[in-house]
Amino acid sequence: MTDVRHTIVTTAAPRTLYALLADTALWPVNFSPTVHVEQLERPEGDGGTERIRIWALAGDTVKAWTSRRELDPEGLRIGFRQEVSQPPVASMSGAWRLRALPDGGTEITLDHGYRAVGDDPAALAWIAEVTDRNSRAELANLKSLSERAAAQPAHRLTFEDTVLVEGGRADDAYAFLHEASRWPDRLPHVSRMDLVEDETGVQVMEMDSITAAGDRHTTKSVRVCFAGERIVYKQTVVPPLLAAHTGEWRVTAVDGGVAITSQHTVVIAPEAVAGVLGDTATVADALEFARTALTGNSRITLEHARAFAQGDPALALGD
Repeated sequence: MTDVRHTIVTTAAPRTLYALLADTALWPVNFSPTVHVEQLERPEGDGGTERIRIWALAGDTVKAWTSRRELDPEGLRIGFRQEVSQPPVASMSGAWRLRALPDGGTEITLDHGYRAVGDDPAALAWIAEVTDRNSRAELANLKSLSERAAAQPAHRLTFEDTVLVEGGRADDAYAFLHEASRWPDRLPHVSRMDLVEDETGVQVMEMDSITAAGDRHTTKSVRVCFAGERIVYKQTVVPPLLAAHTGEWRVTAVDGGVAITSQHTVVIAPEAVAGVLGDTATVADALEFARTALTGNSRITLEHARAFAQGDPALALGD
């Protein structure tokens, strides 16, 4: 095993930090390397064992693994061990430890122990580089988040839109959302799409869209696809106004047809508000601005997905 340790000091209290580490549902918006987390088994109380499935950026690739976590709120410790690792990682384990400091702050320690498949030196070097980069990013994110934890909920907004496909098939609605490579032919606001799916169900995409004002806007995202049901995504390059943006497309069978839902979660970068929206703009203004812009494009996509699922050739462009 190769053992490595990363530490950082923050003015935030240990309990604040522990809460951020324990809440895996918000990891995609809180930690830059994390794309998506699925809760497989939940602990019965605040402590105990849980199992999660994680998709995360590892250099230029996306890796997924299943981890078992041991939650110890009294000891301010969360241990983890990958049950199923992805090559070149043969095994990975470690722990988050929080130590209260006399001034009320906290020392955060993140330990990792890992092995490479076949103990290959090149693989070990790659794991070391990715572990170091992601650990530093996560610790920096955690320090920043914890030190402004009281204000963080006011910077974050989750919202969604839904359309009903009367008599449509869920498979058709999902196919429209999944086949994003065809969006330039099917959606009027998408002018370019580069999509790579090296691993089934994990899409890396770069898209050019046209705003209502006629400006071209480029986004980069990673999408994790759950066949026939939903597609979750995270923007890996966000516009200046945002600190994070994640989302989800859901297809649900309902009485009389199919419901298609678009959900967004955005986090505003408060230091960028004045530069983007003007000196008098507030975080609340920025949240409303982001909501209006994202809802506009989502509604266009939802309406065309509905038309496609209903077999309307006039609106299901390119099919």
